Amino acid sequence: MHIRDLPYPDPGLPDVRSGRHFLWWLGRNQLGGQVKAALWGLLHMAALVSFPVAIGFGVQAVVDGSGGRLALAGGLMAGLTALTALGDTMLHRAAVTNWITAAARVQQLLARKAVELGSTLTRRVAAGEVVAVSTGDVEKIGWFVEALSRFTAAAITTVGVCVALIIYQPALGLVVALGVPALALAVFPLLPRATRRADEQREKAGRATELASDTVAGLRVLRGIGGEELFLDRYRRASQEVRAAAVRSARMWALIAAVQVALPGLLLIGVVWYGATLAHQGRISVGELVTVYSAVTFLLFPLRNFEEIAMAYSFSRPSARRAARVLGLRRSSSGAEHPGAGAAADGPGGEKFGGDLYDPASGVLASAGQLTAVVCGDPDLAGRLADRLGGHAPHGDDDGGDAAEAEPGRAPSALLGGVPLDEVPLTAARRAVLVQDKDPVLLSGTLAELLDVPRSGAVTVTEALEAAQCGDVLDTLAQASVDGSGAADPLRARITERGRSLSGGQRQRLALARSLITDPEVLVLDEPTSAVDSHTEARIAQGLRRLRTGRTTVVFTSSPLLLDRADRVVFVRDGKAAATGVHRELLGTEYAYRAVVTREPEEDRTTDREADRDADRDTDRDTDGHEPTGPRVAGRIGKIGESA
Repeated sequence: MHIRDLPYPDPGLPDVRSGRHFLWWLGRNQLGGQVKAALWGLLHMAALVSFPVAIGFGVQAVVDGSGGRLALAGGLMAGLTALTALGDTMLHRAAVTNWITAAARVQQLLARKAVELGSTLTRRVAAGEVVAVSTGDVEKIGWFVEALSRFTAAAITTVGVCVALIIYQPALGLVVALGVPALALAVFPLLPRATRRADEQREKAGRATELASDTVAGLRVLRGIGGEELFLDRYRRASQEVRAAAVRSARMWALIAAVQVALPGLLLIGVVWYGATLAHQGRISVGELVTVYSAVTFLLFPLRNFEEIAMAYSFSRPSARRAARVLGLRRSSSGAEHPGAGAAADGPGGEKFGGDLYDPASGVLASAGQLTAVVCGDPDLAGRLADRLGGHAPHGDDDGGDAAEAEPGRAPSALLGGVPLDEVPLTAARRAVLVQDKDPVLLSGTLAELLDVPRSGAVTVTEALEAAQCGDVLDTLAQASVDGSGAADPLRARITERGRSLSGGQRQRLALARSLITDPEVLVLDEPTSAVDSHTEARIAQGLRRLRTGRTTVVFTSSPLLLDRADRVVFVRDGKAAATGVHRELLGTEYAYRAVVTREPEEDRTTDREADRDADRDTDRDTDGHEPTGPRVAGRIGKIGESA
């Protein structure tokens, strides 16, 4: 795999049983690149550790006074220099390619998992954890993949040099062969503690970053309540904890670095002392002593790769374990059936389907081709219901539903035309049902790029922007897009990160326009007009109904303006569909519904119930020949009309 060929057409199905299995799976999928890098590394290190032979040969030529052998030694060193440079260059190129391609594979897998789970991902795993996995952890995993080929070449070279030294000079070679493994294994006992301290630093830094992000996002509110100093003190304490953790981690790595310097030095001193003794006794020549000394000196270079691979593995294994935990998340599955749902209209390949949208857990039913409004007193419950209707059901959802219909601890899947959404291909489910969250995200870029989304083609950009009442937004963006020629094109205006340059209502309307352009078979909107004024909201309700005619639309809202436009209203109470009808009927028959929609206080609701009971008694008395209290009944009806 070359960098220019990225991204992968298919990153594959990872082995997520553990971090070790995930790393092994990555290595298997990059076997060709690893072999290529290892061969270049072998050439580089073999040429490097062959220098002592040339040096020893040249020293012995000087002792013997042989000019021809000295010239031969010089030519040999020149050739080894060229091979070392070539091998090092190509090794670096191949190793970095392995690093980048491995990181790209992991990031593609994470992106695919995020698309698969949608908003459910951040309900199972903290958003900061997902960001940490896709940035720092990916880098550490890539480091291990990169270091693996260098370690392979270093291990082969080290074994070869030790064997050659034993053959060349058994006495000194045996000392080197015994000392090298001790050097390679010396830092291993220190690595677990160093890794723990590094992880502690990473966790504290993540918390400090999260605190800083929350503070910046809520700065306007903090200034309003005078809480800047309070949060500043909290961030100072968090940053000091990060500093202390970083110092503790640095001390451990400094100790490891000291061991890496001290032990090879001791080995070199021992080899020189023992070799000098043998040379003094006449058991070896000066050239042999210089050759062994040079070999040990050059052998310290591949030995550094042993420490590197140990450090890389120590860091990458926890990172791989976190990545495997995220990649191991699965869409929930259930086989619940809804007897009242229409049959699925399967197309070729079973990817096109439609019909009524039904949630077995709550009993919410959205009829095909109609605008259905869902009223929940609990905003969090509304968000979970919206996710479930889109096939994003999280594990452990306990909002209701028959436990017999689902696996233990798992809410049953929503059904579209009788087909469970989590049992159809993901692309088909996403194409059929689109969920717009309560707080939709606007990505940075131009307005044209924001609205460049997969679409059916039935809804134009102009129609969607008009239905979402984005006229003032376009005027604002047009002023910001004026170029040198004086032209003003709002589609060329840049939107900042998360649309922070726009107001909440403007962001909400642009997100609604983006959803309308997509024109899915089923559109689920969670409070799409909560940040706009009532006049704009009324026009949005009219435009939404007009543009979505013949399409299934579900709106979670408590706005009377939207509810009055709905074909059908479902009132959800305690996680269950408690009442169904049209808005004006439910206002007159459901006290709890009226309380949610009109924000009526509890004491007023009690008074209303007493008034209704009095009206009923008066009506009963009229049946017995007594005069009814007409003004009281008329006043109650008038109040209901005002609420409507």
